Amino acid sequence: MTILQSLLLGVLQGLTEFLPVSSSGHLAVAQHLFSLGDVPLLFDVFLHLATLAAVVLYFRHDILKLFSALGKMITRRPVDSGVSGESGLTKTDEASRKTVAAVIIATLVTGVIGIAAEKMLPSLSIRFVCAFFIVTACLLLFSQYMSRKRKSANDGKGISRKQALAVGIAQGIGTLPGISRSGSTIAGALLSGVGQADAGEFSFIVSIPAILGAFILELKDFDKMSESIGALQIVVGCTAAFVVGWASLSLLMKIIKKGKLGWFACYLVPLGIAGLLFFK
Repeated sequence: MTILQSLLLGVLQGLTEFLPVSSSGHLAVAQHLFSLGDVPLLFDVFLHLATLAAVVLYFRHDILKLFSALGKMITRRPVDSGVSGESGLTKTDEASRKTVAAVIIATLVTGVIGIAAEKMLPSLSIRFVCAFFIVTACLLLFSQYMSRKRKSANDGKGISRKQALAVGIAQGIGTLPGISRSGSTIAGALLSGVGQADAGEFSFIVSIPAILGAFILELKDFDKMSESIGALQIVVGCTAAFVVGWASLSLLMKIIKKGKLGWFACYLVPLGIAGLLFFK
């Protein structure tokens, strides 16, 4: 792998891991177009860790709140001050505890669906991937329409168990190449009644255990990670993935709050149609 290829793959990973356009789908298209072959597993692992670092750093304050809430759940400690209601919890702490439970539920559901899909579905052809680009576009447009139609939102109230189940199913479906993980989880959250701000934040917070889970699964093939790839290629690729990932995540959060997810359909539909026409 050349330095230029590692840079391009890093940029591609950073852009498509967070924007609702499917990173796995774009990687499949890039491999097909440029005859890249399989990306070395070691390089792929490092790229995912780079984008994971971008997500953790971006949502660091929210993640600290969730860990604090998780600690209080384990120790059954009440909030020290500013309590409200009979439960003795602040609204923020109550929402955090609901979100912690929601992350656990969504992650378990995603894991079951992801493992089942990997075992039951064969490797999809490039034409299937292109068709799934169009499916993702339709999902984004429909969820945007339903979100605008619904007048009330529950931003700041946490994620309910039913909503977590919907997001977990959506994220499991998002493991298919061409179906965007971020797009499907945001759409699943919006369709289940989550407000726009919470839908974006929860989509990426719930991606952390999903990415970690995928990383752990890849480690089972650790003995195969000895492919010849230079340290410079890894550094270049990871730096590009982190920087571009941070920028694309910041951009997407603004787009979600404006209710403009449908913008990405303008890219995905032509891309999917072109792929169906071009690829054999």
